[in-house]
Amino acid sequence: MKRAQESGKVEVVAHDLRDFTTDKHRSTDDTPYGGGAGMVMRPGPIFDAVEALDLEPGSRVVMMSPQGKPFTQAIAGELSAAPRLVLLCGHYEGFDERVREHLATDEVSVGDYVLTGGELPALVVIDAVARLIPGVLGNEGSHPNDSFSDGLLEHPHYTRPPDFRGWTVPDVLLSGNHAEIAKWRRKEQFRRTQSRRPDLWAAFVPSKSDLKILDDKKAKRSSKRERASDETRSSPEELNQENTLDASADSGN
Repeated sequence: MKRAQESGKVEVVAHDLRDFTTDKHRSTDDTPYGGGAGMVMRPGPIFDAVEALDLEPGSRVVMMSPQGKPFTQAIAGELSAAPRLVLLCGHYEGFDERVREHLATDEVSVGDYVLTGGELPALVVIDAVARLIPGVLGNEGSHPNDSFSDGLLEHPHYTRPPDFRGWTVPDVLLSGNHAEIAKWRRKEQFRRTQSRRPDLWAAFVPSKSDLKILDDKKAKRSSKRERASDETRSSPEELNQENTLDASADSGN
């Protein structure tokens, strides 16, 4: 993030809502109408702060809230295309509902839990979005292969040494055969997503090339089952021997 800001790819600015208050106490919150515990963020300072930014068309105003849509890689991709991004960080019991209805363009949650404020979730969003902006990452080929980029978890990674404490790198990764490496990585994505995130696997729509890989996997599993069945099935000679033993046992009785 530091390099991205220094190079001008990203600019992150924090705004103090107290600078947009009008009372002598510089209050940004007040008691809720109807009673109840806690305080509610007042709409005035929030509207004034956002409107003072003079946002370009297409900019997004994102409310950080446990009631929002779960933040995903797809949402990060959408937000990275916006000319400007405003993140509203709540406190206390949250925002006056009129902020949600008339100011925010989006409402996102980073998880099913509650924090003391929206600053930490905002940092998560900033990091996830910034790395998708062209020029921010050192290797532009990195993020298309990230987990969730195509609806699947990422494949395993290995580096030197090839043998560490007896745990070896899969042979295919050392083969130099890039087509086979790509196929192995895709298979590992399928396997990992299926076992760890069945929810993602259920929503995944495979491409034609994916279907071919999946069909190959099914064929191999079927072949293994058939071989196992053949190994456990008795041969004709074994059956004849069993019948002879049975007959001998019967004659002995």
